[in-house]
Parts: sequence; C-alpha cells; structure tokens
Amino acid sequence: MIAPENVKLAAPQFVTTPPVLTMRNMAKVYGDVVAVDNVDVTAYRGEVLGIVGESGSGKSTLLRMMNLEEQPDHGNYKLDIKKDIDNLFELDRFAQRQIQSRHIGIVYQNPHQGLLMKHSSSGNVAERLLIAGERSFAVLREKASDALASSEFPLTRMDAPPIELSGGMQQRVQLAKAIALEPELLLLDEPTTGLDVSVQALVLDTLKRLQQQRKITMVIVSHDLGVIRTMADRVMVMKSGKVVEQGLVDQVFQDPQHPYTQQLVHAKL
Repeated sequence: MIAPENVKLAAPQFVTTPPVLTMRNMAKVYGDVVAVDNVDVTAYRGEVLGIVGESGSGKSTLLRMMNLEEQPDHGNYKLDIKKDIDNLFELDRFAQRQIQSRHIGIVYQNPHQGLLMKHSSSGNVAERLLIAGERSFAVLREKASDALASSEFPLTRMDAPPIELSGGMQQRVQLAKAIALEPELLLLDEPTTGLDVSVQALVLDTLKRLQQQRKITMVIVSHDLGVIRTMADRVMVMKSGKVVEQGLVDQVFQDPQHPYTQQLVHAKL
C-alpha cells in the first residue's frame, strides 16, 4: 500500500451505507509548518477509525478540525445529521457550536480540557444536557446518572468533583459527558495516555462496550498502536501532515507497506 507523496489514498469501501463523517482536501499550515496536507477522511456508522503517527504528524490537528475547534485553510467537512449542510466550515461560529454541542462528543487526553474540575461529576454531564434545552433538575439528574452509569462510573461518587478523582475516573466523567446527547460522532484524543496499564484496559473495555451497544461512530487518535489494534476497525497512518497508509487494522499492522508504518510497527514489537 505504498503511495507517492502526491497520491491520495482512498478509504476501503467495505460498506454501502452513507458515511457519518466525510472530510475532503483538509489542509492547515502554521507559519512554515504544514500540519495537515490535503487529507481525506471517511468514517461510517458504527465504525471505529484509528489515526496514528508520531508527535507533529498532524493527527491531533485533524481531530480538532473534526471537533470544529480548528478552522482549516481549506477543505470540506460534512456530517450525516438531520440538517443538510454541505460544509460545516462555512457556518458561522454560533452554528458550529450548536453542531459541536449536539452532534459531536469528545474525550480529551487532558481531562482539564473537557471538564470543570471543581464542579460535581454529575454537574459536568448536566452542563451538556442544558445545551439541549433541558431545564428540569430531576430530568437532568436522571439523565446525568444514566450517562455516568453507561460509562461505568460509580454513582456513589457522582457528586464528587473530578479534581478529587483518579485519572481513570476523570476519563469516565468525560466519556459520560460526551455521550449524554447520543452524538453521531465520538472523538477520542489519546484517551488512555498517562493511565496505569490496568486502568487503560478498563477504559478501553468501556469504550468497546459502548461502541457495540450504541453503534457510535468513533475516531480515536493515539500514538499507541496497541490501543488502535484493540479499538479500531480501520487505521490511517499520518506522517508530516499526510496520510501515508491506511486500511483495515489487521491488514496494515500485520503487513505494513510504507516504510514509516513498518518503522512504527517494528518499534512497537
């Protein structure tokens, strides 16, 4: 699956349903640094797409663009939601925030980015529900409890602020907040980095169960090939802002074609 630098790689077409996420010709430059270089991304309903690469490969910038946190220099972004919008980047910032809040969930590597650390865990989840217009305290409490339970968070701690919780528990609060409105797309930015191995396994088990039960489309960014192998159906390998190889996870990791992918796989081994 080697491709010259100027050749784009098409995603394997193994399903016929419309994609949930479609990005075309995504590009972002910071000064003299090309962070994302004309990248295409497609993710289907119920699929887990992994994106791997070393620091500076562009994977985190691409994820921020998926979450409408980062505006590209050019590119087209479409989500399969009820509103017929050809390019989310053409919306004004208020409309983008509405899409971001209702249709996209995200779990950050650093919980401080996604949580109000001194507010209660249930309050963090309820904050997202408030965006949808819910104002009943009883309903907010019930729905927050349901979301926390789905993320396997102990409900006896739901009134504890995240600052008092372990890293694994903080990630579960982030996850509960992200899924509270049942988004079409769930983004995961290095969700297990910094966690103990046993805690990593518990978080990944929770993510896999949620994905299987709810058929959520997930995009997970990680430098850890073990996490991608465990979670993803398909993988994109990025280097210097470009996608150098992509395909089914087993196909790419068992028989990597691009020298950079070979380097990543052999380093993991």
